[in-house]
Amino acid sequence: MARPFRFGVNMMTPSAGDAWREKCRRAEALGYDVILVPDHLGMPAPFPAVVAAAEATERPRVGTFVLNAGFWNPALLAREVATADALTGGRLELGLGTGYVQAEHDAAGLPWRSPGERVDHLRRTVEELDKLLGSDEHQPQPVQRPRPPLLIGGNGDRMLELTAEHADIAAFTGAKAVPGDTGGKMLHLTPEELDERVAAYRRFAAGRSAPAELNLLIQLVEVTDDRRAAIRPVLEYVPHLTEDAALALPLLLVGTVRQIAEQLRAQRERYGFSYFTVLEPYFEAFGPVIEELSGS
Repeated sequence: MARPFRFGVNMMTPSAGDAWREKCRRAEALGYDVILVPDHLGMPAPFPAVVAAAEATERPRVGTFVLNAGFWNPALLAREVATADALTGGRLELGLGTGYVQAEHDAAGLPWRSPGERVDHLRRTVEELDKLLGSDEHQPQPVQRPRPPLLIGGNGDRMLELTAEHADIAAFTGAKAVPGDTGGKMLHLTPEELDERVAAYRRFAAGRSAPAELNLLIQLVEVTDDRRAAIRPVLEYVPHLTEDAALALPLLLVGTVRQIAEQLRAQRERYGFSYFTVLEPYFEAFGPVIEELSGS
């Protein structure tokens, strides 16, 4: 039986207190289930931002999407997570990833590791968090026991294996890193490539006692009656794709509200995605889609 839909918005733009609270209240009014904050230099600091989001709202959960594990010491991170979970009344969801932008590590004076080393560091971080937050001796204590729900984002085999072992939510980007690039450039996955990545995750997760929730990060929302006209500016960034191929990309939502809703229903059926995250610039445009899918 298909999971009910959940929708999150990743708030990327720093705002003063009143503006931040108003933005979060607007997300709640539009029906978002989760208010999220990324972990990039130049964007809001995640933990104070999610605490403020929870204080401004009543219903949505709050979370990190996703923390850059290379920025964090596990013991200090456990303190932040437990405190934020307590201050939000147990509404926190913890998202973790390896980090993928070398310039941010350089600016922070932190080492830039190889891809394999970054996965190793993330694994150590996850395992240490499980140990610390699950201990009755750890102070402060999180409200959610043994720890807040864990989301891990990634597409490579080692990341999918780690996700299958530990995460309550498996997050897919719908894109893959450009080999050798350290600036965060990504290549969009075709529907067939995403099929393969989800299938790989399911192989790793075959022994789980309970299935994880599957998440997809949406990169574009364009509500329009003319899908082809709307997709043409995007072709500059995917010059190897035709209009039809670009319109088929799972992480791009282009069309009428009803067409987009049907696309998300189809993606839930095909891949198992029930939790979709949109980026802040599109959160108003996506609101009517949430209404269209209410109760689905």
